[in-house]
Amino acid sequence: MSAAQSLSSYLLISAALFSIGVFGLLSRRNLVAILISLELILNSASLNFVAFNKFSLVDKALGQVFAIFIIALAAAEVCIGLSLILLLHRKKDSINVDEARELRG
Repeated sequence: MSAAQSLSSYLLISAALFSIGVFGLLSRRNLVAILISLELILNSASLNFVAFNKFSLVDKALGQVFAIFIIALAAAEVCIGLSLILLLHRKKDSINVDEARELRG
């Protein structure tokens, strides 16, 4: 088995995607950037499922089913998130997280 097809290389890429996503989630104040960071985190989880499916599971469709479920969940999350961002932009003329905290009441 070559180095390009080892499980550790997939897990390393997934860990890098997850780290970038968490950093973006914690450091950004723009709601669109936060949604992109969440997408990176979900893509890293999907990559983990597919990698473990390829190297360890007997049922070869299980990891792919989980990956498709994650993609569907991410699509629903983006639809709801973008509609909330659009509402925030109409009300406050900004998509900053601090402005969203002021919408209470």
